[in-house]
Amino acid sequence: MNLAELLPELLKGFTHFTLGNGVMIAAALVLIYLAVFKEIEPVLLLPIGFGCLLANIPLSGMTAAEGMMGVLYKAGIETELFPLLIFVGVGAMIDFSPLLAQPQMALLGAAGQFGIFGTLMLAIALGFPLNQAASIGVIGAIDGPTSIFVATKLAPELLAPIAVAAYSYMSLIPIIQPPLMKLLTTKKERLIRMEYAPRPISQKALIFFPVALIVVVGLLVPEATPLISMLMLGNLLKVSGVVDRLSKAAQNEIINISTLFLGLAIGSTMSAASFLNWDTGKIMMLGLLAFVLDTVAGLLFGKLMSFVSGGKINPLIGASGISAFPMAGRLAAKTANEEDPDNFILMHAMGANTAGQLGSVIAGGVLLSVVSKILGIG
Repeated sequence: MNLAELLPELLKGFTHFTLGNGVMIAAALVLIYLAVFKEIEPVLLLPIGFGCLLANIPLSGMTAAEGMMGVLYKAGIETELFPLLIFVGVGAMIDFSPLLAQPQMALLGAAGQFGIFGTLMLAIALGFPLNQAASIGVIGAIDGPTSIFVATKLAPELLAPIAVAAYSYMSLIPIIQPPLMKLLTTKKERLIRMEYAPRPISQKALIFFPVALIVVVGLLVPEATPLISMLMLGNLLKVSGVVDRLSKAAQNEIINISTLFLGLAIGSTMSAASFLNWDTGKIMMLGLLAFVLDTVAGLLFGKLMSFVSGGKINPLIGASGISAFPMAGRLAAKTANEEDPDNFILMHAMGANTAGQLGSVIAGGVLLSVVSKILGIG
């Protein structure tokens, strides 16, 4: 074979390369840049960006059904394995003591789910069918595994943009939330100091809580059982005190490997053909709106609690009533600390944050149950 005959074979990747591939590769490089050089949630954005990069190299075969990315997607996303394993790790990291010591924080966890239902209604108004609108609304959980779990069951065709929106906005919490906190609270409110002298929570109570929650939520909302059970399993590994090796594995190796493979699998769905369309743009905007609505609703409810309590509750903790644990709780505490270096509301914020984690799972399960029944799915 001479050079003239060999050249087309060597350049076949370029001949199949499209403008859309170029746009998506640029997007992949932006994600990788943010992860590496800006250190914005690198555990999430780096594998997603790398998967997107691979998805837009023509003829590589990586994303084919028999390719590595195709196998990861089928084994870990379609079966919901990766989101559930990640929840085991998240559960092993969570300390429910602040929530059990301050049960009123559950109200903020409920308020932080408003974006799910507000965005659902807006998505329907924009012409999305109910199953797709519900999946888009769950972006408001600000919880990647929950968003993936619901979208896989209700609208798998939208999984890529929904997952990317959910994880992107999770990573952008430090950018999106602070301006809203400053806008919706006064300096006086941000300076409110909250006492933290809770009653001690016994180990027996900490062990009983995850077991009881699985039973109650499982009976009330069976569709939420897979997510809540894995979250509580991880927590039980931690609080039981008898399986330290498993608890540490869940917090490290299991969640890290699952996150890596999930990020690659999600990124591999970001091909130009499936991603560059008007619906994707609308989903990204609706996802951002859901996040904003969650934060606004949480802050406003925090202000209401502050008023009712006679100024004893710092409304900033309302912003941590979303699912993004522990980022949202830490950010609320940091914002208060910036106003007053001696003001520490971390434990209160973590109480609201863990409530938000539970609230998002339950809300996702309720939505999945209702929509599945209406549409006769499953």
